[in-house]
Amino acid sequence: MRRCPFKREPILPALCSSRALPALVTCLRQTNPERCRYLRSSKRESSAQSGQRMDTLPEAVLIQILASIPAVELVLVCRLVCCQWKNLVDGAALWILKCQQEGFTGTEPKEEAENWQTFYFLSKRKRNLIKNPCGEEDLEHWGEVENGGDGWKIEDLPGDFGKEFPSDGVHKYFVTSYEWCRKSQVIDLRAEGYWEELLDTTQPKIVVKDWYAGRSDAGCLYQLHVKLLSEHEDVLAEFQSDTIAIPQDNAADWTELSHTFSNYGPGARFVCFEHGGQDTLFWKGWYGVRVTNSSVTVEP
Repeated sequence: MRRCPFKREPILPALCSSRALPALVTCLRQTNPERCRYLRSSKRESSAQSGQRMDTLPEAVLIQILASIPAVELVLVCRLVCCQWKNLVDGAALWILKCQQEGFTGTEPKEEAENWQTFYFLSKRKRNLIKNPCGEEDLEHWGEVENGGDGWKIEDLPGDFGKEFPSDGVHKYFVTSYEWCRKSQVIDLRAEGYWEELLDTTQPKIVVKDWYAGRSDAGCLYQLHVKLLSEHEDVLAEFQSDTIAIPQDNAADWTELSHTFSNYGPGARFVCFEHGGQDTLFWKGWYGVRVTNSSVTVEP
């Protein structure tokens, strides 16, 4: 048995057809049946040819085969087969190919990713972590709701004296009243699939966005406050907008406010997102700021 330079125990014979090929077949059985059948056929043919081994495959071909395997199995299973597979899984070429296959980068990557494996996993998980961002589920998932005046209300776009949202897919908004209304969500990053080592060492960008607008016939106030919290809810980084005043007789245009957290240090486990506002005329009803399409994303 050869000894692998990165661990003390003897490893499997490097890429021999009796060990490495079944590992590929096991991984591919559920994910790519056609390629699985091809590999089984290859195994039968290779058994008739003395001395034939998978290490005769060009590296580019082996990368193509490995790229068909789910990413988690590449890291947890294939990486442990032998030194060559470990090097391929740890290298950039395999993950660039997987990013290209899934549309995370172009055929000629313009990104200068420090770690393409991390880039792939972050791209794969990228989604809006805010639940019910547009009021389709009333106030479901929003906590610490402060209902000043007549409280929060959900209305259909464009609403009285309002405008349509600038992109498709948004049909409702939250609207505030004549005293301060506030609501928040706390996002557990680990529960959303972001592991501690990733958060502490890579510290991926955490991008926060919110959209707000006023009625054209009423003035209003708006504010956004976002915090990154540790496991014990210590504030590690924070963004608080100014209190934005929208005058009466405004254009009722929707405006995006965004902030990106980066280099925030180790320990981030939660994102606390909070926004709110009110009208400035103190009219009974719902004449305050309108908010919708809030988002928090973890990006490569």
